[in-house]
Amino acid sequence: MSKPITVTDSTFQKEVLESPIPVLVDFWAPWCAPCRIIAPVVEEIAQEYSGLLKVAKLNTDENPETAMTYHIMGIPTLGIFVKGQMVDQIVGAYPKDFIVNKLNQYIQQASMKN
Repeated sequence: MSKPITVTDSTFQKEVLESPIPVLVDFWAPWCAPCRIIAPVVEEIAQEYSGLLKVAKLNTDENPETAMTYHIMGIPTLGIFVKGQMVDQIVGAYPKDFIVNKLNQYIQQASMKN
């Protein structure tokens, strides 16, 4: 059973940008109510897509450098990274179906290239 990993400014390069599989990064903060609303959805996705997708959480209050690098203006933001590039993002709390539909296209593309 896979859980989201916690990434920081110092581990972002290794865990996200160098990942061989797509990565969903949950940019969040503890005071953010919508972040707490989607947290269980992010955990479900981590479990259901284990091996196909890495799921990471980055606290923007504690790691402002990475948030600024990717121009994260609002949270929650779910960033989708493929081969070291942020290829898409979802800003706000959306239903699981919406998030999964968006993720599936990147997971399928990645698996076709392997």
